Amino acid sequence: MIRTLSYALALILFAGAVDSRAQSSGVPAQTAITVRDASSLVPPPGAKIAIIEFSDMECPACARENPLLMKAVAQYNIPWVRRDYPLRQHPWSFQAAVYARWFDTKSKQFGDQYRDAVFANQRNIETLEDLRSATDKFAKDRGLALPFAVDPQNQLADLVRADQAMGNRIGIQETPTVFLVTSGGNFPPYTQVTDISQLYSMLDRAQAAVGAPAKPAAKSKPAKK
Repeated sequence: MIRTLSYALALILFAGAVDSRAQSSGVPAQTAITVRDASSLVPPPGAKIAIIEFSDMECPACARENPLLMKAVAQYNIPWVRRDYPLRQHPWSFQAAVYARWFDTKSKQFGDQYRDAVFANQRNIETLEDLRSATDKFAKDRGLALPFAVDPQNQLADLVRADQAMGNRIGIQETPTVFLVTSGGNFPPYTQVTDISQLYSMLDRAQAAVGAPAKPAAKSKPAKK
């Protein structure tokens, strides 16, 4: 009987440990920053609401957050402005950002797909060689040939550095850093999303405040004859 009780207790303790690990494996809360320059924290022209994200493709928290942002922007039909903020301690993140910019020149869809693919495959990329192999495959799967010298004039690298400089002016210190930005209405023009689990409720409040539709307009059905 004692042995049975001990075994049951062990199972309970083990289950509690598993639950604890599962809870801690989510995207951690981000540190609230003091925004020093908000001039770039605005929606794209024509949009009332948008998400602006500063991310690093080698950042594990960014990879965990990415599917949540993908679902949110699709459900709410809002722009997602993706800014590069590769961190110095990550050896291949800057080059990944340059590759993403190269795919952007082919189509914005390819660029976003590449970012999503890198996040999804992040654990399998340890070196610049791994990144190059994964990028070559991504390009080939889309009928593209990745050149040996992707950015010979450093023009794409300069775009990445421009995003980094923008982040520094804002006051960003870590990735991911996400802002919900709005135009018009009585909602704050920008709000940092420090807890990604609150994003949907924030979007609901923002849309109600600025008068934006909650969902894309449904296509009208043809009248029956």
